Amino acid sequence: MLGPRLKKLRVAKKLTQKQLADQIKVTHVSISGYENGNRYPDTDTLQRLADYFDVSTDYLLGRSDSVRAQSIIVAGKEIDLSAEELELFNELKKHPVMFHDLASNPEKSVKEFLQYYKMKKMFLEDEEEEYGDGFGELED
Repeated sequence: MLGPRLKKLRVAKKLTQKQLADQIKVTHVSISGYENGNRYPDTDTLQRLADYFDVSTDYLLGRSDSVRAQSIIVAGKEIDLSAEELELFNELKKHPVMFHDLASNPEKSVKEFLQYYKMKKMFLEDEEEEYGDGFGELED
């Protein structure tokens, strides 16, 4: 199961075997072997692959179909999140008032909330680039 999944992830990022090998510090022959099923990575290399593609080692090995590296439980429901989303979610948990409507549809609510936050962050970054520091800081 490792071979096809690794190749799919590599191709999706438009990487050659050599480029991926350079990123995770192995030879391109190793990557070829992993993808063809002729070789298997050691645990450290497997973890580097998972970290690089932001997936779980269980996904790479075929033990899980969940592509995401992390999951959380909200209102009794498991929700898969990327490492970036998990970091953001953990930061936002410090402000519980923002999560008052999660119980009705926790997965949809969390994903929408994270999307809104990302859009707001992108908008503010674009605004800073466009206007510079001329408007000062925004207050909460």
